[in-house]
Amino acid sequence: MIGPAERAAYALSQTARISWFFGQKALVARLNGRLVPEEKQPKGLTFPDNSEILEEVRRLMRRDLANIEAGYYRMPHDMIEPPRKVLRDAVRFFRDLPEVHRRRRDDVNAEVFEEKRREGSALPRYYLQNFHYQTDGYLSDHSAELYDHQVEVLFGGAADAMRRQALVPLHHHFRTRRTTEARLLDVASGTGRFLTFVKDNYPRLDVTALDLSPNYLAQARRLLSPWSRAHVVQAAAESIPAPDASFDAVTCIFLFHELPRKVRAAAAAEMARVLKPDGILVFVETVQKGDRPEFDGLLELFPIGFHEPYYADYVRQDLADLFGGAGLEIVETTPAFMSKVVVLRKCR
Repeated sequence: MIGPAERAAYALSQTARISWFFGQKALVARLNGRLVPEEKQPKGLTFPDNSEILEEVRRLMRRDLANIEAGYYRMPHDMIEPPRKVLRDAVRFFRDLPEVHRRRRDDVNAEVFEEKRREGSALPRYYLQNFHYQTDGYLSDHSAELYDHQVEVLFGGAADAMRRQALVPLHHHFRTRRTTEARLLDVASGTGRFLTFVKDNYPRLDVTALDLSPNYLAQARRLLSPWSRAHVVQAAAESIPAPDASFDAVTCIFLFHELPRKVRAAAAAEMARVLKPDGILVFVETVQKGDRPEFDGLLELFPIGFHEPYYADYVRQDLADLFGGAGLEIVETTPAFMSKVVVLRKCR
């Protein structure tokens, strides 16, 4: 249980966080104008306004605090970040913004592909994108340093709280298990941000961050350096270099909407393969069409405004069918603002 002082600290820190990132989100809209020009917008769409989105963010934060009070996970380990870092990240973000706007305005999304083709890169073609029109895609230290800030601006300060919802099913799973003897694999770990929350709650749990980007893995290695038993592996989700039934839990956060349909199926099969028979997959992704009808208009605009070439297909895919084909059964689905947490177990 937490006391009044801890509740007040949480409320103050998260209010400041939302104000900081939501304010930057509003400033970006003012600087860049419409995310998608009116002539490119699908017709007949409706969208929640800023006050409705802000209320959804607050609802998520209330749930986050309730989970902490219930003992599902600890207070965020970085509620108060150094002011120097906070300002530096914002300056980097706004310095890069004109380049992002240029790519969006001119629909430039193949810079990464052209550069890596000249270098003879062996990375899969689907990955060589300027996802979100961001500089260098996922393939530079510059991108890795900017990414977490970019995502928080996109979600108005709610990205970490959405990730933390995956800690609830992990709590229930590990409650009756010895974490010192368990292993967790985080697929498409990116900068390792989610794993810092995992390790803060389970410091003796063996965790592996798997990602295709060497630059993001370098960032993950730095973020995870305060803890032991943390590893990084450069590999694709559809080709996990691990034996069958070698992990007690697998997590996967905000990956599948950036994969083509065939690769999604292969990745689901690989995650099922490396899970132990009594293991769980905790899958966090964007909401899909019909999950939250009030957000459906945003789901239509997002792939246009952020260069997400596989997103429109993903939000219409049947997850039960996708994972069922890999031998995984959905046992629980919980909405969390613009995301949902799906818990799966092996069914064969």
